[in-house]
Amino acid sequence: MAEFACTPGQTVGPFLDLGLPYPGDSALVDDGHPHAVRLHGTVYDGAGDGVPDALVELWQPDGTGRVPRHAGSLRRDWVSIASAAPGAAGRHHRDDATFTGWGRSATDAAGHYGFITVAPGPASVGRPPFFALTVFARGLLDRLFTRAYLPGGDASTDPLLASLDAERRATLLCDAESGCGHYRFDIHLQGPHETVFLAYRDGGR
Repeated sequence: MAEFACTPGQTVGPFLDLGLPYPGDSALVDDGHPHAVRLHGTVYDGAGDGVPDALVELWQPDGTGRVPRHAGSLRRDWVSIASAAPGAAGRHHRDDATFTGWGRSATDAAGHYGFITVAPGPASVGRPPFFALTVFARGLLDRLFTRAYLPGGDASTDPLLASLDAERRATLLCDAESGCGHYRFDIHLQGPHETVFLAYRDGGR
């Protein structure tokens, strides 16, 4: 069988807000949820300026460490053409009942993003819990993958954290904001504080 060359990556953006954001995209739970937390931060470019047209996606287990895998775990990404109103096909929506572990947040004019969610439990016994993040921004030939670990975990039990020196490891750690149930995680695309980004090969995660 003939093999075809891979299609080269294309620059991502800057038109991310034309079809990707949707109402409720960054609220994985309602802000009245008893275990609601806020994960937020700023996406910075190599010069230290906020990126105003980036898009951050979040993937996570629930508070017990269970990764949602049931049908509809993306909250019915695509509305059925047969049941949708004219022009509504393809829109995302929330059902406000099922925790899906997935959300999407566009950055504002200052490069700030934010999610309302729950703190993830450890997906593997003994490992520190984390949010998995994907970053889209103009100038990128492909999306970027990183992790935002909750503070206080034992880095020695996580192969990724244990493989990094202290300075690089710090770019993967959330800061807990005192007394408000908020976590801050800034993402630096380049520069002296560049966030550690991950490469996945052969379909592995």
